[in-house]
Amino acid sequence: MRLVTFSDGGTAKIGVRDGDAIIDVSAAAAAFGGDMIGVIKGGKAAQTALAAAAKGGKGAPMASVKLLPPIPSPGKILCIGRNYAAHAAEGGAAPPTFPEVFVRTPSSLVAHGEALVVPKASEKFDFEGELVLVIGKTGRHIAEADAYDMIYGWSLFNDGSVRDYQRKASQWTMGKNFDGTGAFGPDIVTVDEVTPGAVGLQLKTHVSGETMQNANTRDLIFPIAKLIYHLTEVMTLEAGDIVVTGTPEGVGYARKPPRWLVPGDRVDIEVEQVGVLSNTVVAE
Repeated sequence: MRLVTFSDGGTAKIGVRDGDAIIDVSAAAAAFGGDMIGVIKGGKAAQTALAAAAKGGKGAPMASVKLLPPIPSPGKILCIGRNYAAHAAEGGAAPPTFPEVFVRTPSSLVAHGEALVVPKASEKFDFEGELVLVIGKTGRHIAEADAYDMIYGWSLFNDGSVRDYQRKASQWTMGKNFDGTGAFGPDIVTVDEVTPGAVGLQLKTHVSGETMQNANTRDLIFPIAKLIYHLTEVMTLEAGDIVVTGTPEGVGYARKPPRWLVPGDRVDIEVEQVGVLSNTVVAE
């Protein structure tokens, strides 16, 4: 199942995506709190109810619907840096021996179809195509062998990075949290529709029609089970938390000359079985 959050007259609603149609299932979702985190907490019962509500329903064309990030305000947005060895190498770094984790804030997020924003403060705005892990239940101290039980589904992310601000200090928070720089969506694909652990999926990033990143999730330094293990050593993961799992080689700053995003660009993040996340680029 593919689940979306969309705006209808300023009200956030839940939909099921069927191809290029969005079917409103908000009435069924109301029994689970009415938002995506409630639906995720509802587990199989919520999925069954939403599937029944969507069956035979006439959806609106996806292009006519104002999508929101699938989870507009995740409790945690945990991002993994340098999780592909070739990406670490293109930046002159050795592969990490422990996950490099930073956080994003909900105010940095934009939805599929919404514009990414080149900030006034910098022209060094870069793209990073990534697979998103959506957490399905509360857990702490999760063994790798049990990690897949924590997964609700998958989505896509463009971890738009303002590189000069990212490097003004040893911590990356400022360069990763400009408003309107992190694209998330278009939907959440439930775990039953994707290869277990999302292993062996091709990830591509296209900028204005040119393929910039082309790698495979089997090359993750810290695969999904290991990420869940390490994260839950430290913190409790909860339903609706997301983990942005890392970007492969081919980012803009490492190219010669660098390829920064500029107004008028279009960025498409593609992961097989999961889908395509598309955004244009505008100036602040």
